[in-house]
Amino acid sequence: QVQLVESGGGLVQPGGSLRLSCAASGSIFSINAMGWYRQAPGKQRELVATITSGGSTNYADSAKGRFTISRDNAKNTVFLQMNSLKPEDTAVYYCSSDVTSFSPRLRRVYWGQGTQVTVSS
Repeated sequence: QVQLVESGGGLVQPGGSLRLSCAASGSIFSINAMGWYRQAPGKQRELVATITSGGSTNYADSAKGRFTISRDNAKNTVFLQMNSLKPEDTAVYYCSSDVTSFSPRLRRVYWGQGTQVTVSS
């Protein structure tokens, strides 16, 4: 079994910054891509950013130039640095990890429980 634990959400004023973290633990053989998604009230979950094990990144247009995704492979942790936050960034942010477990040797995507980010004055 694999668990993802997120932290770093909260309330921030427009123009402010937050840094989200997500640590994976459990029966992990390897982690492939990791990513962040978000879901605002009444909307579908959408991609924010992803990063491969080799460090290649992909961003939603809304995140380009303001958000930075990174990871620490030794600690099985992914980060999302969010700058210049806007009210429309308000959402529950979820991390995901494409994990191959030890035994049985299975590969699947795991999700965190979500962390609330609220951008408001």
